[in-house]
Amino acid sequence: MLVLLGPVAAGKGTQAANAARNRGLLHLSTGDLFRRAMREGKPLGEVAQGYMRRGELVPDEITVRMVGDALAESAASAGVVFDGFPRTLEQAQALDQLLAERGSAIDRAILIDVPEEVLVARVAGRWV
Repeated sequence: MLVLLGPVAAGKGTQAANAARNRGLLHLSTGDLFRRAMREGKPLGEVAQGYMRRGELVPDEITVRMVGDALAESAASAGVVFDGFPRTLEQAQALDQLLAERGSAIDRAILIDVPEEVLVARVAGRWV
């Protein structure tokens, strides 16, 4: 189990996708989980969508439940690369608990540190 942490536009998604593909692991992004749950009309997706429409962060409880559901899927059995999750202490503690229940734990956490001016340029480039 690998956790990639860092600010928006640091490259977490790109690196997580590469690491997951190269090692045969599940790439788990909470943003992807939210979008999939909404697209599939899942109850948690509808709840998350309400928060997102209001421009609010999806509460930890809902995010953790979605991650728990994803971990229960067979695709997660080989291991997971977490992309930007956990984001809060509560999420980290919940993730530790979820993994412990499955007899697993985080093997590594990597912080991707990018200079602020590079992040600003990347984010500005996404809007153009």
